[in-house]
Amino acid sequence: MASKVFGPRLNLNHVTFQGNNNQAQSHSFGQVFLHKKTGVSSSRRSVVAAEAAAMAEETTAKTGNSALSHFWREVQGSDNWENLVEPLHPLLRKEIIRYGEFVAACYKAFDLDPTSKRYLHCKYGKSRILNEVGMEDCGYTVTKYIYATPDINIPMQNEASRGHWIGYVAVSSDESAVKRLGRRDLLIAFRGTVTNHEWVTNLMSSLTPARLDPNNPNPDVKVESGFLSLYTSDETKIKFGLESCREQLLSEVSRLLNKHKVEDLSITLAGHSMGSALALLLAYDIAELGLNKIDHETVPITAFSFGGPRVGNPSFKQRCEELGVKVMRIVNVNDPITKLPGMFLNENFRVLGGRYELPWISCSCYAHVGVELVMDFFNVQNPSCVHDLETYISLLKCPTKTLHTRKEGFDNLLNRARELIFSARSLKSICL
Repeated sequence: MASKVFGPRLNLNHVTFQGNNNQAQSHSFGQVFLHKKTGVSSSRRSVVAAEAAAMAEETTAKTGNSALSHFWREVQGSDNWENLVEPLHPLLRKEIIRYGEFVAACYKAFDLDPTSKRYLHCKYGKSRILNEVGMEDCGYTVTKYIYATPDINIPMQNEASRGHWIGYVAVSSDESAVKRLGRRDLLIAFRGTVTNHEWVTNLMSSLTPARLDPNNPNPDVKVESGFLSLYTSDETKIKFGLESCREQLLSEVSRLLNKHKVEDLSITLAGHSMGSALALLLAYDIAELGLNKIDHETVPITAFSFGGPRVGNPSFKQRCEELGVKVMRIVNVNDPITKLPGMFLNENFRVLGGRYELPWISCSCYAHVGVELVMDFFNVQNPSCVHDLETYISLLKCPTKTLHTRKEGFDNLLNRARELIFSARSLKSICL
């Protein structure tokens, strides 16, 4: 089961964040919370509110241990974020926000104007994108744009079934940034679902063997067929067609690793929604192929997932853990995408009621990977905010105002349903 970390609820009556037009947009929320859960099992850790994080930040500043350059491996999850979430460490919080903004840049730069020559592509060239979205001081240089081809042969208005811009590869290039980070960071950022073909791809929710390593085609490691199709489909049958998203990524990651192999390196993947699934597939792929092993050294791989769905089965989760892939999942408890696929057949049902082991679940259900940082926010006037990346980022930046008692969440309801089922069975056996 994915580790979960929970924070106290926040009541924020007013939130301000940057919209796609780079102008501050103001949104009123009746209730916006960071999730708090009591009675959590020993396998789950709790995270204290932003109030505690602020206290930790003050303590960190006083002790002089705030330099990311000396602490980056832990922030990247080398110890599965042990002791960084209770309270939530200010450096970890800042890094989550920072990588979230790199993902937000994908949305800001994506051209959705059907009359534009760059429709469904990036509006800017690689040398301009970060400047155009207001990240000119980030210290990174974009080295490659990534395109994904949905393997869907369904005609849709104003939308060709060809490769669409899905994200970019960047590297920390400014030497002052490299010094601050403590290493050369290879970053891959993915946007979420936008086009109709991508929505159709997301509905392909059957599990299929990943088989990304030809030397180790483990049939038990399965992933969602739609995500795998988007990751591996190409346009080779078309003259001058695109390589697959996978081929583009592995080629560029290999090139950058080789270029900077004498330096301390990290591979960071960040994505929102469907982009989180692609980020996790790439993280697994790199590790499975051993591309992150250079001269007997292993380059750490970390994925920051914002509102991401489940990607594979428990065997996929186990394999990611064996390979050392670190995943920090930032989720809103009210976000339905984070509960899909596998709304019912998921990691919570592998052991029913804590009594019966169901081994077939390993191959037929889905499981989340990594440590889960749970938020809880909802806006009655704008229900779509529950999955909005900008809302995720904005609330991570906001301080605590009021603490509230816990309401029963989705996982609690599932646990209670299971308890009722077994209680009913026990009662029936007694009566018989």
